[in-house]
Amino acid sequence: MKISYNWLKQYIRPLPSPEETSKILTSIGLEVESIEERESVKGGLKGVLVAEVLSCIKHPNADKLSVTTVNFGKGEPVQIVCGAPNVRAGQKVAVATVGTTLYSGDESFTINKSKIRGEVSEGMICAEDELGLGKDHDGIMVLDSQAVPGTPASEYFKIESDFILEIGLTPNRIDAASHYGVARDLAAYLKQTSKAELLKPDVSGFATDNKSLTIPVEVSRPEACIRYSGLTLSGIKVKPSPDWLKNRLLSIGLKPINNVVDITNFVLHETGQPLHAFDAEKITGKKILVKTLPEGTPFTTLDESERKLSQDDLMICNTNEGMCIAGVFGGLESGVNEKTTSIFLESACFNPVFVRKTSKRHMLNTDSSFRFERGSDPNITLFALKRAALLIKEFAGGSISSEVVDIYPAPVQSFEIELNFKHVNRLIGKEIPREKVTGILKSLEIEITEENEETLKLKVPPYRVDVQREADVIEEILRIYGYNNIEIGESLHGALSFIQKPDREKIVNMVSDLLSNNGFLEIMSNSLTRSSYYENESGEDKELVRISNPLSNDLNVMRKNLLFGALESLAYNINRKNPDLRLYEFGNTYLLTGKVSENPHDKYFEESHLALLISGEKYEANWNSPSASGNFFQIKSFAELILKRLGFSIDAIGTMTTSGDFFAEGIDYTLNQKVLLSVGKLKNDLCRRFEIKQDVFYADFNWDRVMKEIKKHKTIFTGLPKYPEVKRDLSMVLEKTVSYDQIRQAAYKAERKLLRNINLFDVYEGDKIAEGKKSYAISFTLRDDEKTLTDQQIEKVMKNIQGMIERETGAHIRS
Repeated sequence: MKISYNWLKQYIRPLPSPEETSKILTSIGLEVESIEERESVKGGLKGVLVAEVLSCIKHPNADKLSVTTVNFGKGEPVQIVCGAPNVRAGQKVAVATVGTTLYSGDESFTINKSKIRGEVSEGMICAEDELGLGKDHDGIMVLDSQAVPGTPASEYFKIESDFILEIGLTPNRIDAASHYGVARDLAAYLKQTSKAELLKPDVSGFATDNKSLTIPVEVSRPEACIRYSGLTLSGIKVKPSPDWLKNRLLSIGLKPINNVVDITNFVLHETGQPLHAFDAEKITGKKILVKTLPEGTPFTTLDESERKLSQDDLMICNTNEGMCIAGVFGGLESGVNEKTTSIFLESACFNPVFVRKTSKRHMLNTDSSFRFERGSDPNITLFALKRAALLIKEFAGGSISSEVVDIYPAPVQSFEIELNFKHVNRLIGKEIPREKVTGILKSLEIEITEENEETLKLKVPPYRVDVQREADVIEEILRIYGYNNIEIGESLHGALSFIQKPDREKIVNMVSDLLSNNGFLEIMSNSLTRSSYYENESGEDKELVRISNPLSNDLNVMRKNLLFGALESLAYNINRKNPDLRLYEFGNTYLLTGKVSENPHDKYFEESHLALLISGEKYEANWNSPSASGNFFQIKSFAELILKRLGFSIDAIGTMTTSGDFFAEGIDYTLNQKVLLSVGKLKNDLCRRFEIKQDVFYADFNWDRVMKEIKKHKTIFTGLPKYPEVKRDLSMVLEKTVSYDQIRQAAYKAERKLLRNINLFDVYEGDKIAEGKKSYAISFTLRDDEKTLTDQQIEKVMKNIQGMIERETGAHIRS
């Protein structure tokens, strides 16, 4: 949210410097994210002076140029070559002196002393567009004859310099979504140390001029429209706004439209109360109806888009049709234009739930809906209405031609809270003087209705929608008192807590450290994603958890996996010349189970996963080694490293090949017939959907299942082996269809006690063996923890292993 420092000065005196104001606002919870200097004309016309043309003669070497001398009021006259056809002696003009920088949009140029067709030129007599004061370039800008030479152009044209404070407004602080709201908070702080004065705009001069245009209002949905206020103005003249009003709006990034519309926007950003002006001539039946319309009713909004209304969209209507989506967006036909001579001015308070649902339903986010969605102040509607009416009378003429209509069937009451001084001191951690507490409360416009030794009874105004409990009030006291004024205590209070084993958070941190130490980067993807990602995946309609009011079509479902978020991150980095990546993410996935149950939570399933992704080069090429690309075995080794670090035995985990919806080739790791982990190379067509042209390798841990198995697993300490290991190798020829895992399982089936490890160290396929065959060379590690193995025992074990492999796989063992 943008706040103009100059605008803020209208409501609080004295106001500290922009830098000091920024620090104070940040300390009281209105964080200032940036401060930017702004001038109503870019560059502030620095170096441009008012000058008088003393002489003007034709250029001796150019037909369309003139040689002039100009006087700045002091010093010697200066010669300037000018190409404007309207330059004359005796004129008062604006001259950019040597060294001045002028701006045209994003471009700039500096005035230098130069020779033009042989004549010296020390400056430039400027046209309107060259100064940034308009678009006219037909000739130089001729000033008033009373202008004083030497006067800075910034002073003559009243160029305004301002500072724009960008405030990161949190959703709970809608009371500060205006200049007066920020000033109110700032004054509460300043009043603790100085005599700051909060100045509220004066509307005491408001009065009805006549009753020539009375438009009655009928509210048929009071639950959606908390309060509705309005009046009419007649005989107005719609025209451009005065410069001061244009500058106010431009300073916060709004485009001026006309005096009436600009005043409604000005009052919105001044008070936080949205307003809307209807052309009274377009109110058919001369009656306002606040109601809903039938489902599917077409309505064309100000952006010329036709929208189909919901039966729950609150509308401002005339007797025939809708004119405005209440609290969200105006209609195309009922707005104010240059032909408008009378208006109906609306100031209302709408139910935040209705406005938010309508706003999201139609994908309309406006300054008005932003405030109504978070809860506007129902008690400010009349003040804002009178303020706008007086400004319109002043700058558009006309008269107030009706009494104020004010429909407020159920007035919103202040929040009643009891505050205990002991609780204040306990939660803040410091005893704050009673007088200080009451002073802060009064500065925050919190009314003290009853007071005794221990407690205060308070009434919090409705515009503070975030202050409804005692703890909220204490937070307000601390916010204004100053967090930095609370000393750090010398004692530390704590409590013993029981942590269930295994400690999930500790294990996650351990695995994160392991991956980070191996060159992986952690990512955090949005849990909301786009449904189009799952178009080619089976069961999409039944399993996707869809958002009923999505922010956009790109965020319309909950993610079913972590894959697409990782691919988005990879594509983002590739597009920025960073293609070599190792990424990991811990996160939840969401599914719709389809269960029929009275408990709505039973219809959804949430599960934790860990995703790993590798793509690009393992390492860059250098003078003594070539580069190497990541591959399946690289990500497989990292996945198994995690399992080993968690205490799993890889030999005890079953594996089977998989492809599924994502993998071109891959492996599932299973334990107790449940998949713990899937590893593989992603399909190329899947990667191409993200414009990724390099190979991508991915691993997905079902983290909930991993944690369940860890709970069952007991870590048992065993001493270092006392007796030596023995290694024996076997070379075999077998069918290509036989996997290494089949051989491993056959070997363990033959010998479980003495066989410690199996390792495939060579694979051969070629013309030296029969077609359809392959050759494996495998080493077997044997060890007995109770004694040294004898040759006879070793031969017996190897014979059993050899026989089992031959029977189970059909392999031929070569001697």
